[in-house]
Amino acid sequence: MTYSEAQIWLYNQLPVFHRMGSAAYKADISTTQRFMEVLGNPENKFKSIHIAGTNGKGSSSHLLASILKESGKRTGLHTSPHLKDLRERIVIDGQMCPEDYVIDFIETREKEIKALSPSFFELMVGMAFNYFAKENIDVAVIETGMGGRLDSTNVVLPQCCLITNISFDHQQFLGNTLPMIAQEKAGIIKRGVPVVISQTQDEVKEVFIAKAKELGADIFLADENYEVRNSEYADGYLQMDIYRKGILFLEKVLCPLGGEYQNKNILGVLQTVEVLNSTGDYNISKQNIRDGIENLQHNFLLQGRWQKLSDKPLTICDTGHNTDGLQYVINQLSTVKKEKLNFVLGVVNDKDIDQEIDMLPKDAFYFLCKADIPRGLEVEVLADKFKSKGLEFSAFRSVEEAYSAAKSDALKTNAMVFIGGSTYTVAELLSVIQKD
Repeated sequence: MTYSEAQIWLYNQLPVFHRMGSAAYKADISTTQRFMEVLGNPENKFKSIHIAGTNGKGSSSHLLASILKESGKRTGLHTSPHLKDLRERIVIDGQMCPEDYVIDFIETREKEIKALSPSFFELMVGMAFNYFAKENIDVAVIETGMGGRLDSTNVVLPQCCLITNISFDHQQFLGNTLPMIAQEKAGIIKRGVPVVISQTQDEVKEVFIAKAKELGADIFLADENYEVRNSEYADGYLQMDIYRKGILFLEKVLCPLGGEYQNKNILGVLQTVEVLNSTGDYNISKQNIRDGIENLQHNFLLQGRWQKLSDKPLTICDTGHNTDGLQYVINQLSTVKKEKLNFVLGVVNDKDIDQEIDMLPKDAFYFLCKADIPRGLEVEVLADKFKSKGLEFSAFRSVEEAYSAAKSDALKTNAMVFIGGSTYTVAELLSVIQKD
């Protein structure tokens, strides 16, 4: 079996949520628990930090992993979804697991996999945890998939939990109010395990406090202790001063994740570092924190978060795709000096697209497309909605065609190009650029 054949086998054998949507979702972790038993319970063989939330958990996971690496810890990182290669979900110290490991895992476990019938996500969690245990890492940063309580990653007993922003997404699975969604995310809180909340939100604050009290878990509201000031975006970096309880903690930190929403994520990461240091298992210095943030893209490459792809024309992509994430993107777009905005947009078919369209800049020209996944919203449907809203657009058969047209026009008109709407639109774009 080659690696290409292994990928095909995985996608053909297992239901994949990021491609299929609800048909691949399981509101149950019993399959994962059985799979862990088959694998010898690897989740118990390494220390971990567990991260949930609606927006910001991917960035927070990468930032924390980078800081841990800078402190000298051999650090595993499990995230999802992947953009180009499924091995992005299984990383140690910035290196994806080898292709041969994926092949060997499938060939060795094929009989058990078929007997258990896990989803793609469940299998990748098992593959990741097995790899981390096999490689004898010091600590793993584990990002949940969609929720928390019923997420396959929720078989770990972490040293600390981190919950980032809560907003509306996947309501059909997690609930249609913010407190209901927060309750699902709060499901990662374990008895006696400290939990950090990145962003205090009045609508959900009491949900986390009550859950922590119920389980005897210390709770830390990061933005009550840490604050970002003097944040400025320039040349692809976010420069910031970080304060702890009103006293300068780190000055002029350069974050390569340029989205201003990182100002909130970093607070939760810093509070988590403080909690980890208090356990006695870590000695993470201020210099480790600075280096971890500034060297992120060298230590644990993260793509698609306000990522500048070129200067001529100015081209930026961002994976923000729900209303809250999209609002941050739109706010930052409004601060960029430009004569015109060419917006390449593709979305999935299980979002509240009407609400999101109403949020979009009215003066942009839209290059509509459909990412090449079954969940992608057909471009004809998207075009009809844009027409009814009176927005200017052209429709294209693929992300590549839409991007090519937007870029060509931008070179003639001095426009900025932005690509977004879904993780999969951005992933496809990055594959196109890499191919070029």
